[in-house]
Order: sequence, then C-alpha cells, then structure tokens
Amino acid sequence: MADRYRAPDEQVDLGEVARIAVEHTAPLAERRGCRIEPAIDPDLPVVAGDFGQLLQLTDNLVANAIRYGCNDRASVARISVRAEGGQVILTVGDEGDGIAAEHLPRLTERFYRVDSARSRESGGTGLGLAIVKHIVERHRGTLAIQSAPGQGTTVRVSIPTA
Repeated sequence: MADRYRAPDEQVDLGEVARIAVEHTAPLAERRGCRIEPAIDPDLPVVAGDFGQLLQLTDNLVANAIRYGCNDRASVARISVRAEGGQVILTVGDEGDGIAAEHLPRLTERFYRVDSARSRESGGTGLGLAIVKHIVERHRGTLAIQSAPGQGTTVRVSIPTA
C-alpha cells in the first residue's frame, strides 16, 4: 500500500492492456458461452500508469462482465478504449441481469455482494470492484458504474493521459 499515494509513472498503452485482458478472460468467456467484443482505438495516447495494476483492473472488469453479464438471454461482453479530452476511457459493459439502484453506491465496498450466493457460485470474492476503485484513485482517474435491472451494467474508467 506504500504506492497508494505515489502517482504511477510508467508510460502505459491502455489499448494493449485491454487486448491482454481479453486474452486472459477468453477461457472464462468460452466456459460461460460468452463472446467478448473489443473496440480499441488504434491511436491512443499513453497514460502515466502502473501496467500491472491497470491490467488487474481491466481483468477484473472483463471477468465481472462475463460472470455476471452473460446468461441465457445475454451472451456478449463489450470492452472499448478510446481517447477523449485529455483522458483515455476504458468501458466494459454487458447486457445481463443488471443491478438495482440501491446497490450501486455500495458496489466498490470491500466484500459487498449484491447476491452473495451467486457471487460464490461464480467465483467472486467481493473484492474486485474495491480493488478497481483503489487502482483508479491511485491513477487520479474516475470510475462510474451504470446499471439497471434487465438492462445490464456498464463500468467506465477514465485515466488522464501522460
């Protein structure tokens, strides 16, 4: 945790991070009958970051989209990376069951689970989004989660360019 207050300073290509995360999560997607659809801008500016942490963040988000967003009626997880106004925007979304509004403010709390039985069944620990939030904060970025029952979930991470 000593790194928590020190801004990361590696030059990181979030497009490369996203491509690696898609490779990492492909076996899980295959087991769940889920297709991952990447849309990665080829001309992204780099961000000042910690490559390992940004990969962990992206792996967590894509795995969540597959675990909780792919089911009998929805079989696609999407990941996009694009530049916008001095930021690189990473967005991961699904068309799954979604999350009720009352749970959204607590999703980044350690060990918080919307449905603990389903989380255990799918291999969740209740730490993924808490870790994501910590990594985003260390990178001086922002995190937004949008979801509604029956409409899926979209997580947007914005990291300043280097």
